Amino acid sequence: MEFTMARRVVRSSKFRHVFGQGVKADQCYDDIRISQMTWDSNFCSVNPKFVAMIVDASGGGAFMVLPLSKTGRIDMSYPTVCGHTGPVLEIEFCPHNDNIIASGSEDCSVMIWEIPDGGLITPLTDPVVKLEGHSKRVGILSWHPTAHNVLMSAGCDNVVILWNVVGGEAMVRIDTVHPDLIYSAGWNRDGSQIVTTCKDKTLRVLDPRKGTVIAEKEKTHDGSRPIRAVFVSDGKILSTGFSRMSERQVALWDPVSAGILCGSVDSILQRPHHVELSGPVERFGNHHHQREHVCLPQKSFGEPLTLQELDTSSGVLLPFFDPDTGIIYLCGKGDSSIRYFEVTDEAPYVHYLSMYSSKESQKGMGYMPKRGLEVNKCEIARFYKLHERKCEPIVMTVPRKSDLFQEDLYPNTIGPEPSVEAGDWFNGKNGQPILISLKDGFVATKTKEFKVHKSLLKTTSSSKGSQQNSSGEVQSLQDEVKQLKEAVEELTQRVHVLESKQ
Repeated sequence: MEFTMARRVVRSSKFRHVFGQGVKADQCYDDIRISQMTWDSNFCSVNPKFVAMIVDASGGGAFMVLPLSKTGRIDMSYPTVCGHTGPVLEIEFCPHNDNIIASGSEDCSVMIWEIPDGGLITPLTDPVVKLEGHSKRVGILSWHPTAHNVLMSAGCDNVVILWNVVGGEAMVRIDTVHPDLIYSAGWNRDGSQIVTTCKDKTLRVLDPRKGTVIAEKEKTHDGSRPIRAVFVSDGKILSTGFSRMSERQVALWDPVSAGILCGSVDSILQRPHHVELSGPVERFGNHHHQREHVCLPQKSFGEPLTLQELDTSSGVLLPFFDPDTGIIYLCGKGDSSIRYFEVTDEAPYVHYLSMYSSKESQKGMGYMPKRGLEVNKCEIARFYKLHERKCEPIVMTVPRKSDLFQEDLYPNTIGPEPSVEAGDWFNGKNGQPILISLKDGFVATKTKEFKVHKSLLKTTSSSKGSQQNSSGEVQSLQDEVKQLKEAVEELTQRVHVLESKQ
């Protein structure tokens, strides 16, 4: 008789030893009153220049934008962006211009703001553009990854709108697809598709320009709590949600062309108009049939590639995917930990790596783009964790002995340059992301100037004249500050001279 002993082999991965670490206290942003709103968005957005956080504000909504270098205690009087009349629910920096940020609010509007390079000196109340088209609060915003000045917004009116920001125009309005509250909406890598999740527990892949459903999956997760979904590698979709027993779950889906839709032409045409059919039509029957019978391939989801249960916490899991490493980070609202997994082509497809844990729970989370990381320290991700009254950067590192550039950790990554203009994209042109090398660190080139075609704007918050006046006022204030600084320097030098004489 022959016996074989099963030997467990540890899966080899260069990311098995990724570890997270909070920075020292003097590198945090302290004394910031983070918003108390109960809304499942990140509440934080970050890029290589600024970190932005939604804060408590009386008489409307506000968020704070700080230069990354402005760490330590933030004064109570520090100026905020405070143009919304209701609480701010979502903020997101533009991936193609680090000075542009969008905000969505309970006041049903989306506003686009331009932050000066050194940060704010005075409160910012007038947006560059005000986008009005939603009838209820706007809680989801997402900039197009490759098209210049294209923004997606989703509101509690169950409507998704695609905006040409420069023209201030709502170019596409998707208002018949979602029967209930939209929980999340995100782009794929080149922005040719969007994935949405909804309170009806259905996950949908949409053609953003046509507003049609390419594929959908009902009852993605059985629980009634919110579902989130993001595109990962090779067109697959990762979703987070809850089981019927309120256990948190993570699942991986592969939308494939499956299933045949059969019936008479009349009966198929009476089906919901937003189901998109693809492939050749197979015709059955002959001229004696009064109604022709056809079979059409329809895109749908099969069973999940994997469905894993994590724990029984109640916080919604916010997924952040890094396409360069294949790592997905799951940050639960109200949790004190960040779990991370590697997504591969081998079963079980979503491989648990490790978990960063701390004592204090997180109220929100910002995720730094890859071009803002310190490559010489083998940093592969950086999060900005929101506490009750501070923001703490958390650095994810792969330990390496060599100080040389680690090419396997840093393949060419998405840069800040858009590959297609808004008008061309809305006319059907797609653009792949323009990649950059991080070998010598990211060097910022001059970003494209954000120019608004004011003649096209029907929803700008103020007239041309008042915008020019406000920009003139800002300029005079900046000149005054410059003069004061020069006077202080002169007085300081005189004090040094007097002290040296004593």
